[in-house]
Amino acid sequence: MPKKFINRFLPSHEQVKSQKALKMFGALLHDPNLWHLNRRSAKGAFGIGLFFAFWPVPFQMFLSAGLAIPLRVNLPLSIATVWITNPLTMPPIFYSAYLVGSTVLGTEMTAFQFELSWSWVIESLNTIGPAFLLGCFICSVVAGLIGYFGLDWVWCWSVRNAWKNRKNMEDVK
Repeated sequence: MPKKFINRFLPSHEQVKSQKALKMFGALLHDPNLWHLNRRSAKGAFGIGLFFAFWPVPFQMFLSAGLAIPLRVNLPLSIATVWITNPLTMPPIFYSAYLVGSTVLGTEMTAFQFELSWSWVIESLNTIGPAFLLGCFICSVVAGLIGYFGLDWVWCWSVRNAWKNRKNMEDVK
């Protein structure tokens, strides 16, 4: 069942509550719905986490937590899902987003060399920025929807199979 599988990888609510960065949410973290894992809370958290995973900002976890709290979906899953984009996966994911944006805008892809400087960031916003940001937006919406409906489908499929197996075991007895 997805619940058992997901719970193996999630931190406990005590671990999440103890994070200094999440102290700004204060008493909001005491809502038990944020820690309960069921189909509704899991699919919402997964969709939110995937939505924010494609945003090219350094504080994706805060954005994900900030939306998970008022929507009352599973907070640890929402925060953990954002880490699909990590230092190893960011280059191919963001390059793919740039490809999507360039294709949608119908612009020619320009070659660029990454530099770790503020001037490069400002210059890139004018050249590759529109295609990149549009691609990130499209990918984030699509990934969020696929995550939401995909996890819902997997959850229902898993429950149906569990009931079917249980029925088969009863028939064997």
